Amino acid sequence: MATPRKAGIPLGFMKVLDPRQLKPDSTETERILTVLDEAIVKLEITRLIPQITGSLERYAGMLGPEITSRLLEHQKLSMEIQHLLTSPGDEKSIKAAEQRLKCSLRNILRLFLANPLLYHGLKYEVRVREAPTDVLIKAFKEFRDFTLERLLTTPDEEKEKMQFMKDISLQVEKNTETISALQGELAGVIQTRDEEVSRKDKTIENLKTSMEDMAKNCKANIQLIMKEGEKQQKEDKEASQDRCARLKQDIQRLRTQLNALVLEHRASELVLRKEKCKAEKEIQNWVQKYDTVMTEKQATYEEVQAVYNEEKKQLSLLMEKHAILLQEYTEIEEERRVLKEKEEEAAREEARRNDAATCIQAFWKGYLVRSIYKSKLKKGKGKGKK
Repeated sequence: MATPRKAGIPLGFMKVLDPRQLKPDSTETERILTVLDEAIVKLEITRLIPQITGSLERYAGMLGPEITSRLLEHQKLSMEIQHLLTSPGDEKSIKAAEQRLKCSLRNILRLFLANPLLYHGLKYEVRVREAPTDVLIKAFKEFRDFTLERLLTTPDEEKEKMQFMKDISLQVEKNTETISALQGELAGVIQTRDEEVSRKDKTIENLKTSMEDMAKNCKANIQLIMKEGEKQQKEDKEASQDRCARLKQDIQRLRTQLNALVLEHRASELVLRKEKCKAEKEIQNWVQKYDTVMTEKQATYEEVQAVYNEEKKQLSLLMEKHAILLQEYTEIEEERRVLKEKEEEAAREEARRNDAATCIQAFWKGYLVRSIYKSKLKKGKGKGKK
């Protein structure tokens, strides 16, 4: 069962031994680790670039036009430098080409670092063979872990680590003494085992002597058994001769019965052969009849199939026409519906107008009646005053 801490090992030293438990505790440490991590990523991207440029058409869709053009330019610069290195030329040209190649590589790395998802996708997509750069990347990662360990190890933890190493040295010395004592005990055990083996060897020699005596006694017993066996063999031979004579008589009798059965079976075989010939002729006639019937049925089937195919074509044409007519019918129905809605709207509008006109006319008639009534009232008042 796993335990969070081994007995006798300080907690601080366990943290140093396990890099997974180390976490940055300052801004400077995080910056240093960021620089180292970025350098590791750049090394891994640089390791992937030759494989990507070798199959650029395959990864062009994933990379995008800008990175693809940069990689093509980088590939051309690499080929140019290889050509300059293989052929004698000006050192200034080689240095200038190397400088352009470095600038191109830096630009490519900037583009990849700006798109980390693309880098992680290519990391699992591109199959990279083992190369010397793997050793450098591995060493750089170990350097990063070592740097992290050194940055996060406090002076107290360093002292604790040294004390732990001293304790381990003392434990090793004690273990060495214990091993020496155990080796002495082992030598004693080995000596005891050798004595036991010597005693067992003597026992084996005694058993061999007794086995030789038993072999001599067995030889005498074998000779006695051989004599009794010869006597028994002679008796068995005489009994066997009598039995062979009886068996010969039985064989002669059975042979006679066999001949009689053969004659009987030949006669029945002749009858069965005639029946077989008759059955074969009937089968042949049935086969010919079957072939004739099947030929006629095949012809009928082909005719029906041709008619079916023709009707299927006509049905397909009719279905197409039906679809066109259905579409036209749908359009006509839609137009009718729109016209009907317009007519209903016009009728409603006309009804609203009629209602409004009726209302206006009623109001106007009322106004006229009130005007006439008021004028009559004014005249009546005038007459009363006179």
